[in-house]
Amino acid sequence: MTTQPVRSAGESLSHSRPSPLGGYPQRPPEPGRLSLDKTVMTRRTALSLPECMPLDDWQQVGQQISQINDSSTWWLGDWLIYGRECYPDRYKRAVEETSLDYQTLRNYAWVAGRFSSERRRNRLSFQHHAEVAAFPPHVQDMWLDKAEEFGWSRNSLRTHMKLNAEHGHRAVAEIIQIRVDIAAEQVRLWKEAASRTESDLLAWMVQVLNEAAGSGADRSLKG
Repeated sequence: MTTQPVRSAGESLSHSRPSPLGGYPQRPPEPGRLSLDKTVMTRRTALSLPECMPLDDWQQVGQQISQINDSSTWWLGDWLIYGRECYPDRYKRAVEETSLDYQTLRNYAWVAGRFSSERRRNRLSFQHHAEVAAFPPHVQDMWLDKAEEFGWSRNSLRTHMKLNAEHGHRAVAEIIQIRVDIAAEQVRLWKEAASRTESDLLAWMVQVLNEAAGSGADRSLKG
């Protein structure tokens, strides 16, 4: 039985020709390739960690898992795009025979199709890209640049985009960055309050401040 080559979405089929020695050429390791620490054993339903793993190593494994989890959405999107291109009459049937949800895959593929691989930001999540996917490329890049520069979470990016829309589509550069020194205990209380509304801290703060500003305006009108 001959094993067929594997290629990523958008890669030319001519890159997968067999070598003169038989089989297919082995690709060199790529920078940024994701894998877990060699001391960790993964199973379908479990993760086995070595006894008394150092805290830094344990934290690193968590970061690796998070990266793989986020990257898998890109992978699935590219996988479906590949199927559409190579097997237009059969790919839907093949998807149905897996445990994957076709509508979810379509959503992933739509976002993946809006960003060529060189335009995807390693420092931002798939969900960051999904937030701006409907915009033209230059607008996508503008928002993703800001999200990278200021370290915005997905929810923070959404908040800034909403504020921008509510204020007459003013330029992103006009968004004011405010730095405030707050006691650690106060930050903890605010984070707990934000988590109860299923928001990140920045999105919660913007909402509370907007509500306070609205209440203040109402009192001024009544006075």
